Amino acid sequence: MLVNLTDVFSSEGRVIEKEVPFECSELPYEGVPYPVRECSPVQLKLTNIGIGKVVAEAAVKISAVLLCDRCLSEVEHVFDLQFSRDVVSPDKASEEELEEQEGFMEGYELNIDDLINNEIMTCWPMKVLCRQDCKGICPVCGQDLNEGTCGCDTFVPDPRMAAIMDVFNANKEV
Repeated sequence: MLVNLTDVFSSEGRVIEKEVPFECSELPYEGVPYPVRECSPVQLKLTNIGIGKVVAEAAVKISAVLLCDRCLSEVEHVFDLQFSRDVVSPDKASEEELEEQEGFMEGYELNIDDLINNEIMTCWPMKVLCRQDCKGICPVCGQDLNEGTCGCDTFVPDPRMAAIMDVFNANKEV
């Protein structure tokens, strides 16, 4: 959704508070779409801090279904975002400022969807776990080890001993 900032840019000291709808059915991250269960409207506050300069403050809560990094089970994660961005009018902005706000400004309009999506990308969790002691899946058969053991041979030889194993295997009689 686009919000026109022309009035706020031109009126020094002006403050506008809005509730902007944010509808999103999925969050794309690294080429994978993650379904969104719930999304609150965006609480937006626009404050003029000088001619052609605005501080845009936003707050939104998004509940998405992510996958556990160890066992691939579904995990509900809530993105509780509260942030602010300085926005400069295109006719007053330097090249550097225009480049910084290129991802969420279209002329004199603030693109709320792009602004929220950029913030979600920076707040994405490094590791998603269904629980702290998640055991993951068996690398041999794919059994979820949280549900029980599978009985597969998971012995991994020490790679530092590979040269010694080669000596033993070379002198082995058939």
